[in-house]
Amino acid sequence: MNQLVDIRSFIPQIQVELKYATADNFTGQVVYHFHECLLLKETALRLHDIQEELDTMGLGLKIWDGFRPIAAQWKFWELVPDPRYVADPREGGRHTRGTSVDLTLITKEGKELPMPSAFDDFSEKAHQDYMGATQEQIAHRVLLRTIMENHGFVGISEEWWHFDLIGWENYPPLDIPL
Repeated sequence: MNQLVDIRSFIPQIQVELKYATADNFTGQVVYHFHECLLLKETALRLHDIQEELDTMGLGLKIWDGFRPIAAQWKFWELVPDPRYVADPREGGRHTRGTSVDLTLITKEGKELPMPSAFDDFSEKAHQDYMGATQEQIAHRVLLRTIMENHGFVGISEEWWHFDLIGWENYPPLDIPL
């Protein structure tokens, strides 16, 4: 059975700011009521390796979202029924499997590195191929994508912050109420 683990049990120093556990997100409301970033163990282990590599560069990870209950996915779909940005909950959704993570790069002091857009930006600025950003922002986006891909994740074209464990579609959605 696929079990979820708290990412902090694998990476105690990781920054976690679950946007959907607060009203500071595109919905303007609390979507779920837990503050632990839950992921499958395999996902957490790979993020641990990424964090260790980033540490040698004086950087780290900040996570905005991990596992998401299917009820939360329905809330998103009701607000933004656009499969480019929100997975149709009838198909389970990527975040409902414990294999997906929304994240960014931070300094050792916890400051987010500049990226081409804010988190949950539903414009072309969030796209992986958007070139209207500064060279610094593009370099940070490329670094994030490269290190994630080197450790077994794949991004999606519309969101620079979203990454799935390769093979995510082989894991079942987990309908765990939290």
